[in-house]
Amino acid sequence: QVRLVESGGGLVQAGGSLRLSCAASGRSFSSDSMGWFRQAPGKEREFVAAINWNGGLTYYEDSVKGRFTIFRNNAENTVHLRMNSLKPEDTAVYYCAADDRESRITGRSVPSYAYWGQGIQVTVSS
Repeated sequence: QVRLVESGGGLVQAGGSLRLSCAASGRSFSSDSMGWFRQAPGKEREFVAAINWNGGLTYYEDSVKGRFTIFRNNAENTVHLRMNSLKPEDTAVYYCAADDRESRITGRSVPSYAYWGQGIQVTVSS
């Protein structure tokens, strides 16, 4: 059974930092893109960041560019999201996602990803 488990969320003051981690089990994703999405109350799930299979290409939603960094460790089957200079508008449930098609294209939409974690809360206070 494939599982993605997020960790590292919590409550932080504006301007602070958090690092989210996602540990995959049940299969290797070393040949697949992985990503992070978030969903705030009353809003649709939105793209945050994605990384291609070997970590050589990364993509970010405009509002997090320069503040967030996505990276992965294929030996450990993990993907991480370092979040700096957090803002109250970053408050959301954050989801880890993994593709399963060994695609050369790294998706930035929800349908691009087959596997999802259960989500983890990030709250940024002002």
